[in-house]
Amino acid sequence: MQRRTRLVLAPLAAGTLLGLALTACAPGATTSGTGTDVDASTELTTDDITLTLMSTPESGAATEATIAAFEAEHPNITIEYSQTNYDDYNQSVNLNLSGDQSPDIVLLNAVANTVKNKLVLPLDDYAGLYGWDEFFPANQLNQWRVAEDGSTLGDGGALYAAPAGFSLVGAYYNKALATQLGIDAPTSPADFEKALQTAAAAGALPVQVGNAEGHAAFIVQLLGQGASGADVANAWAFGHEGETFDTDANREAAQTLVDWQKAGYLGDPTTVNGTDLQGAVDNFTAGKGLFLVDGIWDAGKIGDALGADAGFLAFPGDNVTGIGTSVAYAISSQSAHPNEAAAFLDFLRSPEASEQQFAQGFMPNDPTVAVAEDGTLQGDIVAAWAEVSDADGLVAFNNNATATMNDVLKAGTQQLIAGQTSVDDFLAAVQADWAAAHAG
Repeated sequence: MQRRTRLVLAPLAAGTLLGLALTACAPGATTSGTGTDVDASTELTTDDITLTLMSTPESGAATEATIAAFEAEHPNITIEYSQTNYDDYNQSVNLNLSGDQSPDIVLLNAVANTVKNKLVLPLDDYAGLYGWDEFFPANQLNQWRVAEDGSTLGDGGALYAAPAGFSLVGAYYNKALATQLGIDAPTSPADFEKALQTAAAAGALPVQVGNAEGHAAFIVQLLGQGASGADVANAWAFGHEGETFDTDANREAAQTLVDWQKAGYLGDPTTVNGTDLQGAVDNFTAGKGLFLVDGIWDAGKIGDALGADAGFLAFPGDNVTGIGTSVAYAISSQSAHPNEAAAFLDFLRSPEASEQQFAQGFMPNDPTVAVAEDGTLQGDIVAAWAEVSDADGLVAFNNNATATMNDVLKAGTQQLIAGQTSVDDFLAAVQADWAAAHAG
């Protein structure tokens, strides 16, 4: 049965579009747009229409296959797909949403000023019509719920994006190298530290890291949240009032990164800071490194290269946690066909879409399709996801805590690894950026 409810979209304020493009969505920037009411409904048009969708290559194959399946079910709806690389996309998405040729559906990597400037629709009415709240566990939607202040995330805020598969950051490991060194897959911080010591003593690189884009921040976050627990870590990542990054857990995590560098566990600092993530993946699959801290979005590449020697585990901590979020899509506030766009968002949890998500290395919206043999890389990923999910240990990316946090973490971890800053100054810089975005 088709149902209808009414969604009211507040008017958008006028402002300078150039500022959005050049300042990475500087606070206070505003945009122009429509201020019409939207009738949220599951009843779709029978006219021939075209929707436009913008994304990035990381989830492109799964999204394109899902589009084809959706078009087969809705032959009057065509979805035109376009993609740009991650950095260019993040710098241009708000400008595209605020322009005269706004796409209907966009990948939403971080809410930032996209929500503050009302560039995308709140989706709670569609969530009610389609039953998303009943289908998805709360912690899988909370990262896309935004309070009225436009920056605080989590339970109680309005929903602005729908999942299209889930990522998880943990530790890949080379099973053949581990066997050669007599190392079992670590299950505790002490086990992990011992594995690093054993690898280094044998002349093997303990941890392959590419930090040209700041991915050593994953190590700091996983160490910190493993000590503090997911609830504490999420409160900061979600921008909750009164939180701080300067905690004992994060201080010890940042110091551990420094200690690992000094012990030679990461390799030459110049090489580490000059290598990007995909370069690190290539090095790891070439046998250079026992561990690689990375997301499951690279599982296909790593599995193809290492085969049965590729392993994955939830990063060991006193608390079971993982960094993760969904690939998530939002609807432009300027879309002429929001109901049809919402129907596509709902289709993202279909078995057809979920199979594509899993095939491309993401945990699927429909977990029943995540079936893999024990001992395989996919089997390891499914087991790690279940472990983190059962512990309610999924934590949002620290990089997304503010619109500029990724830059702060990138610079800070590069300086830590190069010995150019102190742990105190690193923690202070991260918290200062957070406070500027979440004050008041």
